[in-house]
Amino acid sequence: MIKTKKALVHHLQEEVYCHLGVSKIAGIGVFALRQIPKGIDPLRTWLPTKEMSISVDELNKLPTPVRKQIHMFCYVDNKKGKVDIPVYGMNAMNMAVYLNHSKKPSLKFTKVGELVSLKRINAGEELTIDYDKSFGEKHVFK
Repeated sequence: MIKTKKALVHHLQEEVYCHLGVSKIAGIGVFALRQIPKGIDPLRTWLPTKEMSISVDELNKLPTPVRKQIHMFCYVDNKKGKVDIPVYGMNAMNMAVYLNHSKKPSLKFTKVGELVSLKRINAGEELTIDYDKSFGEKHVFK
């Protein structure tokens, strides 16, 4: 958590790399505001990254609009019958949920669940991950 104005200004000057925009891939995407060096996490967040699991049965008892929101932004593991939901709830979002899929991704998840840029990313370029490698899913789109 940022605790001083100096730390906040430093964060804004040095650590804000991305914005949301209309994607040519699908819906909304994450785009580089400025050049992003290889090997960094351009979406580093101050939100907690921990998640809690609830059962699909518990999910099905929630109001329909809330279920739709969770299905859109959270990982639903139907094989295990659980849903992973951020501990901060659904009224705040980590920009990473808007990363679109590509078989030539610009980011990947590390073994500890952090994102890292695989190459230098130019300003204006859309950031992507490979859903198949990240989540074990199969996607037919590029």
